[in-house]
Amino acid sequence: MGQPILSPFGRVVGQSGLTCFMALRGVWQLNKLIVSYCDWGGSSRGIRAFMESHLPAFKEKNPQLEVVTELIRGQHPHLKGFYKNKNQRVICVKNMDPEDIHLHATRLRNALGRKVVKLRTRHVTKHPSVQGTWTTSLEY
Repeated sequence: MGQPILSPFGRVVGQSGLTCFMALRGVWQLNKLIVSYCDWGGSSRGIRAFMESHLPAFKEKNPQLEVVTELIRGQHPHLKGFYKNKNQRVICVKNMDPEDIHLHATRLRNALGRKVVKLRTRHVTKHPSVQGTWTTSLEY
C-alpha cells in the first residue's frame, strides 16, 4: 500500500485520489500532541530517531499545535493527542521506524477527535422513511 501524499492545499490525497480535509470548518481540532518515550529501552529506538530527524520539521509545519516530549522510563513509547472536543487518542508506536511514527503523528493531527462509529446502514439520516425503502419487487 502506498502512503498518502500531502498536497500544498492543506489536504491529504490518498491512493484512490480522494482527499481528506485536515480541519473542521478551517479550525484544527488537535490541540496538543504528547510524544512519550524511554531513553533506555530498545522499543523507543524509533521514536528517539523520530525526535531527532522528523519532529523539528513537524513542529515547524504545525505552529497551531503544542508538541510536548515526555520522558517515561520503563514504558513503551506512545503518541497521545488531545482534541478540542475533550477527547484524546493514544497510539502505541513500539518498535516502529521514524517514517511510520511521522505517519501516525500526521494521522492524529488530521483526525477530528470524534469516536469511530460503525454504520448500520449505507444511508444515514435523522428522519428515516415511514413508508420503508423502495424495491423493484414491489407488489400491488
